[in-house]
Amino acid sequence: AKQVRERLLRLPNLPAPDAPAGASEHDNVVARTWGSITEYQDHQGVPHWEIGAELGILDLERGAKISGSMFPMYRGEGAALVRALVSFALDLNRDAFEEIRPPTLVRTDTMIATGHLPKFEEEAYAIERDSLWAIPTAEVPLTSLARDEILPWESLPLRVMAHTSCFRREAGAAGRDTRGLLRVHEFDKVEILAYCAPEQAAEVHADLVARAEAPLRALGLSYRVLDLCAGDLGNSSARTFDLEVYAPGVQRWLEVSSISWFTDYQARRANIRYRRADPSVDAVHTLNGSGLAVPRVWAAVVEQWRQPDGSVMIPPPLRPYMGGRESITARS
Repeated sequence: AKQVRERLLRLPNLPAPDAPAGASEHDNVVARTWGSITEYQDHQGVPHWEIGAELGILDLERGAKISGSMFPMYRGEGAALVRALVSFALDLNRDAFEEIRPPTLVRTDTMIATGHLPKFEEEAYAIERDSLWAIPTAEVPLTSLARDEILPWESLPLRVMAHTSCFRREAGAAGRDTRGLLRVHEFDKVEILAYCAPEQAAEVHADLVARAEAPLRALGLSYRVLDLCAGDLGNSSARTFDLEVYAPGVQRWLEVSSISWFTDYQARRANIRYRRADPSVDAVHTLNGSGLAVPRVWAAVVEQWRQPDGSVMIPPPLRPYMGGRESITARS
C-alpha cells in the first residue's frame, strides 16, 4: 500500500480541456500584451544589478559573503522598495482577501498536499533534524489551512493572502539566469489563494489573473499574459496563466506570476471538502497565484523607471509607502 501511495502521489493532474495543446514552453500562447517593449531609451537599457550597485541599493557581494550566491541583499531605499512592493500588493487585495501570516517552516504532509512533495524534493530546503521544510511559496501553508476540514457551502469562495519569505534551492539552475535577481534562493512574495466550488472556478481564476495584473499596470510595467500549453503545465495544475514583465536592462521577459487552477487535485491530497445543502460532500477546487513576487518586479521597476541622470523614479503608487519620496539617487 505504501508503494502504491508513493506512485500515486507522483501522478500529475490532468490538463483542463481548454488548455492549449503543446509539448513545451515554445507552444505557449500569448493571450495579450500590455504596454510597449520598443519605446525604451538608452538610459533604461542598464541591468538592474548595475543600477543597484551604482545607487547602493542592491549589495549582491555582501549577500553572497553572508549566505552564498543567489541570496541577494537590499540596502537603503532598495530595502524600502521591497517593503513598499509588499505593502502595496497586500493593500490592493485587502477588499476581498483575508491576510494571513503563516509559518514558513512546514511539516511534510503540508508539502505533500500541494504536490511539492515528493515530486520536487530536490528543489526544497529540508530541515532534517526537525522533519520540517522551508516553504517555496505561501501556497504551501495556505492550501493546508482547511486540511482535513469540511467547509460550509456559504463560505465559498474563501479567499486568503499572505506575505512570506520563500526558499528555493534552484537545483537545476546551475549557470542559468543566475545574475542579479533573475533567479534567487530566498525572496519575498505576496500570494493570493482561493478555495471554491467547481462551478465557481472559472470566475475565481479570471479574478486572480486580473488581481495579479493590477499591480503591474499600476506600476507602469510592460507585461504579457501567457496561456500555458498542456506540456508546460506544472505537475498539480490543470490551467495556468503566466505573467511576464519586460525588463529593458536585460532585454528579456521575466516571469513574475503563475496563476493556476488545480481543480480538486490538491484538495483530494489535503482532504479539503465542502458540504452543500443537499447535504452531499465533495472536494473543493483550489486556485492561487503570485499577487506580487518581489525580485523580478523590483528589477523591472529599477530598469524601466531609470532616468537619464542615473536616478530611479519611484512609481507614484509606491511613494506613500516610501515616505513620499519621488526618486532614488546615489545620495540616498
